[in-house]
Amino acid sequence: MRRGGSARASETRSGWLFVSPVIIVLGLFLVAPIVIAFWVSVSDWNGRGSPLSSGVSFVGADNYRQLLTEDSLTRSDFATSLRNNFYYVLIVVPIQTVLALALALLLNQRRLKGLSFFRTSYYFPSVTSSVAIASVFLFLFAGGGSVNALLGIFGIDGPQWFADPRGVLHIMLGWVGIGGGADGAGPAALTSRDFLGLTWWDWLSGPSVAMLTIIALVIWVSAGGYMLLFLAGLQNISADVYEAASIDGASRWRTMRSITIPLLRPTLFTVLTLGLIGTWQVFDQVYIMSKGNPGKTTLTPAFLSYDQSINNGQWGSGTAMSFVLFGIIIVFTAIQSLVLRDRDASTRGFFGRLRSQPIAAPPQHPTSTTGPTT
Repeated sequence: MRRGGSARASETRSGWLFVSPVIIVLGLFLVAPIVIAFWVSVSDWNGRGSPLSSGVSFVGADNYRQLLTEDSLTRSDFATSLRNNFYYVLIVVPIQTVLALALALLLNQRRLKGLSFFRTSYYFPSVTSSVAIASVFLFLFAGGGSVNALLGIFGIDGPQWFADPRGVLHIMLGWVGIGGGADGAGPAALTSRDFLGLTWWDWLSGPSVAMLTIIALVIWVSAGGYMLLFLAGLQNISADVYEAASIDGASRWRTMRSITIPLLRPTLFTVLTLGLIGTWQVFDQVYIMSKGNPGKTTLTPAFLSYDQSINNGQWGSGTAMSFVLFGIIIVFTAIQSLVLRDRDASTRGFFGRLRSQPIAAPPQHPTSTTGPTT
């Protein structure tokens, strides 16, 4: 018994010895910065000296209170950034996911010629410098840029993409006479109430055309990377499953809805989670293309946190924003996990059993055909 116990203790010590470098690195460069950042968010550190010095005082939840409850410019700006980022997430995540899946389905066709070329072409924007891509988009969407020149061919007067602070929903409502006044004021029922210092009319403004430009850039850049994840998931689906569905008489749409999508659930969850986290943390495109302008309609929480901390010296408030943003991401990720949780497949008939049980090779049949390759 002593020998066995000694051997297990030796194995335990050896295991800790092997993983200790990783633990030390993660502790120094991940855990410690997070702990220090949280301390900054509950202190009055002004960015000078060490945040752990004796001259820095604990202020508790004052920074969070100023951000969420006190009537101030900081709270109004934070609410504006949340509104902008909400519309950004609402548009980017579904479109980039559907586009990535469509590209993966297209490029999973074995009979398609030039697969390697197309896969590389679609993925190439994901590995290109974001600074270079943003600069190109600024040139394309300038007032006299290529996009407006193209619209002019069809008789459309293109907008001033990075000068119009109006939201697209406000613009469309103005077409039908709602909120179309000179001051842009909306109905009294929406302008008389506010949330986080921002009226409900402002919350319902929609993204500005400048934000739509950033959205177009991000979708174009990110879809290729998520396409590879979907492509890997599709190639892990056995052809026997599709052959069994074909013998059962399933149409292409039924096969997609009842087999391909459910079997891609883990990949779909990964893509949606990464997309959700990435879109709530958007920073570099905003910093390069607009810096929150025009009229703060491209302001995001990540950029506002940077601006408050680095440019304005309000480190406590800026760091508090980052932790509130962290909480928002956790909540949305948890909701997404609940929505995509795996349900009891046994209640879904034949196609439900396909997802929960391995499919045996189908018997040879003179009229059978190979299932669709997706």
